[in-house]
Amino acid sequence: MSKYFSPELSNLYLARPAKRLRVSSWDQTGGNDDRWHVQPGETAVLADLQGSGCIVHIWMTLMNDPKDEEAFLRKSILRMYWDGESSPSVEAPIGDFFGMGHAQSRNFVAEPLQMSPENGRGFNCWFPMPFRKGARVEVENQGTLPLLTYFYVDYEADIELPEEALYFHAQWHRECPTKGISDAGDNRFYCFGGENTTGRDNYVILEAEGRGHYVGCNINIHNLRESNLWDWPGEGDDMIFIDGAKWPPTLHGTGTEDYVNMSWCPQQEYSAPYHGIILGGKENWKGKITYYRYHVRDPISFDRQIRVTIEHGHDNHRSDDWSTTAYWYQQEPHKPFAPMPPADQRLPLDEEALRWQRPEELS
Repeated sequence: MSKYFSPELSNLYLARPAKRLRVSSWDQTGGNDDRWHVQPGETAVLADLQGSGCIVHIWMTLMNDPKDEEAFLRKSILRMYWDGESSPSVEAPIGDFFGMGHAQSRNFVAEPLQMSPENGRGFNCWFPMPFRKGARVEVENQGTLPLLTYFYVDYEADIELPEEALYFHAQWHRECPTKGISDAGDNRFYCFGGENTTGRDNYVILEAEGRGHYVGCNINIHNLRESNLWDWPGEGDDMIFIDGAKWPPTLHGTGTEDYVNMSWCPQQEYSAPYHGIILGGKENWKGKITYYRYHVRDPISFDRQIRVTIEHGHDNHRSDDWSTTAYWYQQEPHKPFAPMPPADQRLPLDEEALRWQRPEELS
């Protein structure tokens, strides 16, 4: 067993005390059919690793076409288990896990997650995922057609993890629609009025128990408001409650775009190592939007519990479709995840069908 260390550019010249291995979908007959066919209703084990190690990179692409099966990126579920646990530490639709919701893919470059050409269909994850006794990576196809996937799971084996090494976790969540107020009347009050002094009705990105640190999320908003008035769906403060904090929260932010390190109701698509806008929305911020914020340089630690929340519009006035994937590290055991909603409840909303439908009719 060798002592493990994580490489970065500044220490890349040091000898690696680990054995590099890979599990992939390669055609073991020697042919060129390097894809796996995951049938509808089937769960495929992509990797079943034994002993200690650390997954250092996952690459995946899907051959499926949305013209054949709509929203297959939401219908297929990625799960990961560490050290023989029965409850997954990672559970999210494939597209959402790799950084973007709405069952879409777009080219973007962040440090821990990347979607790359063609059209963002090359999925990459660089989050390190240590394990002491074993790791299992699974994909479940909840669609109606076979899921055709190519993949690599790159890992380092036979390593001695430091005692303080935590386990990687990721969880998807959605509220459709968020519980807002009627926007009839004064548009200024709807956008800016009221006071939130509890955080009670905020959208919850993550609730975790144990010791660890939160390392970020992607945020996907579908603007459901039927109005030609100023219609920015943000103005929601991030509020993070750590280790039993009530009010005020341990960390209190100043607005949705501020949490994702942007400014002034942005729409320009932009990707940086730790924050970005993958999808900027349409005129007057209509339609679908995707942001990300990864706390790689500034992880948010907790000793007993954490509750990561954000307002959906100022004072939670807005009723939009919100979904997120949260990423964090913690000691096991973790708080069991809420059951994943069935596939038909995960599908993105059709924009044309919503043209004459009010948000309250979606609940």
